[in-house]
Amino acid sequence: MARAEITRRCLTVLLSLLSGCGGGLIATVGPDYQPAAATAVKRWQAAQPDVPIAHRGNPAELKRWWDRFNDPVLTRFLTAAQRESASVADARSRIEQARAGMVGAIGAGLPRLDGQADANFAEVTFGGPPFQWTRYQFGLQSNWEVDLFGSVARQREAAQRQLDARHAAWHDARVAVAVEVANAYLNYRQCEVLVQIAEADAASRTETARLTDIVGKAGFRAPADVALADASAADGQEIVMRQKGLCDRAVKGLVALTALSEVEVRHRLTGNPERVAKLPEPPPFHLSGLPAKVLMQRPDVAAAEREVAEASATIGIEEAKRYPRLSLSGNITPQIQSLSAADLFLANTWAVGPTLNLPLFDAGKRAADVEAARARYEAAASRFRATVRTAAKEVEEALVRLKNAEDRLPKATAAADGYRSNFRAMRELYQAGFGSLIDAEASRRQALVAERSVAELRQESSSAWIALYRAAGGSWDDGSESKPADDRRLPTGVKDSAFRDLFTVSP
Repeated sequence: MARAEITRRCLTVLLSLLSGCGGGLIATVGPDYQPAAATAVKRWQAAQPDVPIAHRGNPAELKRWWDRFNDPVLTRFLTAAQRESASVADARSRIEQARAGMVGAIGAGLPRLDGQADANFAEVTFGGPPFQWTRYQFGLQSNWEVDLFGSVARQREAAQRQLDARHAAWHDARVAVAVEVANAYLNYRQCEVLVQIAEADAASRTETARLTDIVGKAGFRAPADVALADASAADGQEIVMRQKGLCDRAVKGLVALTALSEVEVRHRLTGNPERVAKLPEPPPFHLSGLPAKVLMQRPDVAAAEREVAEASATIGIEEAKRYPRLSLSGNITPQIQSLSAADLFLANTWAVGPTLNLPLFDAGKRAADVEAARARYEAAASRFRATVRTAAKEVEEALVRLKNAEDRLPKATAAADGYRSNFRAMRELYQAGFGSLIDAEASRRQALVAERSVAELRQESSSAWIALYRAAGGSWDDGSESKPADDRRLPTGVKDSAFRDLFTVSP
């Protein structure tokens, strides 16, 4: 065989090795991971809300769900909170750390090349006149571990899966922050509603106290009734002040979540009179997917599954340490030396060769490390199953909350309508001279209590929709937000992941 052909074949083999062909040169030890399935029931046990067909969509398509609230104040708060959240920033930093680990894992399968240069100046004497000696040395050293049994391949695999898990955790942090802000905003709007109801109730109590005092002075009411009416009026005013204090505390919470100034937060909350004391209306949706599909699109479940995959790859890494390791190393070191300005000479030194590391005896340490890796895998698999169960529970609980609130709301609304009708009738009797204003005011307070119950149920319904969105693994997608750096810095071939599209935002 011609020398050129031999050289060509050697280069072909070398390039195939350098390309990291996806496994070990001889074998890839350790288990090949099979994606774990989310063990779940065939269908949801809790009844789903009756949603119009036009709104039945897969929860994976909920990326713009917040925009469909049609509430620019809420959208502004959500965007600000995403930008300032410490938990989101921390999750983003962990992505960068995992990406650095991915680059290191890829580099482990490629040759390492280092250079050095040094210069030495010396004066030597042997009892006679001294003479000077100068040396300039330049060197290149290279080392490359040949992946015989898949250690490097498993390192890349583990790093990729860790990166996927970190993307999922970042996604989960963003969803959690969005839900926290939405609930805080919902609580503030509910607080405004309750302030209005409390003010109307306090006004009714004050009027009742005034009338009772007049009747008492005329001798038609006992002093105890007058005192009771005054106490009720004072109690109504205290309720108003307490409710307003809760609203002020809710504003402080929004300031902390969004990092906006309190002046801006209050301006946005009260700037549009049409939105004051008006609860946001969450867009309804239907869980059209099977439970297993819905649960696997939750970022915390997907992150737990990727951690299982990472633990599986770690078994291969530890197993490969029990097998021989082959590395190729070489160096070339040219030197320029002189004993005088006219006496220069060049010396070249080079060396190249393989090093085979054979694990012979370690008192069982490597075997113990493999068993420890298997135990970590079992623990990760157990955490994944527990996460799936928790996710299923949260979805079922959100469905129960939503169904319960929607079933009770018509009854509470009907009761409020009845109390309002009773109040109107009592007021008309009083205006016609056949009734008592005190009785009319008592009827008014009954109607206000019923209105408060309706407002609380509406808040519960909105909160349940938000909880269902969170439990279904909903997403946040805002084109203006800052995103983690993408993977274009990574070498070709390391971007593929079955889960990547679930966790990253398209540029």
